Amino acid sequence: MYQKLLNKEEKLAVIGLGYVGLPIALAFAKKIHVIGFDINAKRIDLMRQQIDPSNELTKEAFDNTTICFTNDLEVLKEARFYIVAVPTPVDEHNVPDLTPVIKASETIGKVIKKGDCVVFESTVYPGCTEEDCLPVIEKLSGLKAGVDFTYGYSPERINPGDKVHTLENVVKVVSGSDAETLDLVAKVYELVVKAGVHRASSVKVAEAAKIIENTQRDLNIALMNELSIIFDMMDINTFEVLEAAGTKWNFLKFFPGLVGGHCIGVDPYYLTYKSHQLGYNSRVILAGRVINDEMAAYVAKKTVQTIIKSGLNIAASKVLVMGCTFKENVSDIRNSKVADVVKELQGYNVDVHVVDAHADHDELMHEYGFGLHPQVETDYDAVIVAVNHEPYCQLDENYFKSITKPEGLLVDVKGIFRNKIKDLKYWSL
Repeated sequence: MYQKLLNKEEKLAVIGLGYVGLPIALAFAKKIHVIGFDINAKRIDLMRQQIDPSNELTKEAFDNTTICFTNDLEVLKEARFYIVAVPTPVDEHNVPDLTPVIKASETIGKVIKKGDCVVFESTVYPGCTEEDCLPVIEKLSGLKAGVDFTYGYSPERINPGDKVHTLENVVKVVSGSDAETLDLVAKVYELVVKAGVHRASSVKVAEAAKIIENTQRDLNIALMNELSIIFDMMDINTFEVLEAAGTKWNFLKFFPGLVGGHCIGVDPYYLTYKSHQLGYNSRVILAGRVINDEMAAYVAKKTVQTIIKSGLNIAASKVLVMGCTFKENVSDIRNSKVADVVKELQGYNVDVHVVDAHADHDELMHEYGFGLHPQVETDYDAVIVAVNHEPYCQLDENYFKSITKPEGLLVDVKGIFRNKIKDLKYWSL
């Protein structure tokens, strides 16, 4: 199959064209024939116009590609190698929601043929591919996994907004249902990943490798957040402590902050969910999740306390929140913890204005029930720089003084203005 893909005699399909799937599809489409499949017809129309609905890729990324964007199953049937890159969120109770990956498996089951290969990239708990997804494909197709069709798992490592650690220069973990499939999957990904591949011994190992990447980061950030709370009680600046400790060669440089998005703030729950099924209740991992999930309320509470200490009526106060995406320099608002900060402040009857250099007003209204304020005003009791978008990093104290009342407060969540604020009240994690 590899040679036929290379000769453009067979086609590769990517199912799910979000912030993970589209870059993969376009990368392969510069080398081989690709079918880009998504159930969202509006997204398909945009991509046919060389527009990335996720606002991550430029129009030039679509140039020199051989790709067919479709939501038609009959077109999808033309592929022989399938890559599944749909999201894997959690529900309101932090329970894994496998609906997208199961629906994708149903789609595969309707189109897969003997001799085909399917590779999952969606982040799941170890065992999900073989225990949850493959049975769905087998039931609908009437084919046997590992006999009539082969399968693999290769966890995505796309980092939204990151122009350095891109698909092509980050090592790709690959796995396969047997040695021959592993070799095929490895060779296919090597077409687009210049950094090379790491061949995992099994699908479960590859799934587990992905899930602990973000769990490790989550726990380290949780430690920094807990230290920030403790150091604040001691009137010590956390970032100064980390700067000093960071002079040791083996000190890991993590920082406090709001942990949202659809990776770090979600993936650990997949691991703890599976461990609970097996009779083990996680303590360390869930403890980290609790700390990180409570940081939005902590930021809001510290802001309110500082305003009250200034002798102001909190119910008559006005606060500006700058940035509401889940991280800097992206437009993605999914699972943004800044939304929790806004809701906490509103719970104190604070008049909250929100601005963002990248987010969309209508998306915010649909997702969280609040939108972007049309313009920055000049009488805020406090300004919270919640996301360090590039334009915000260029601001100075004079700007913040111009939009706040005398003795106004600047809450600098990520500490980007440390040692640069002299007149305003200042607080950071």
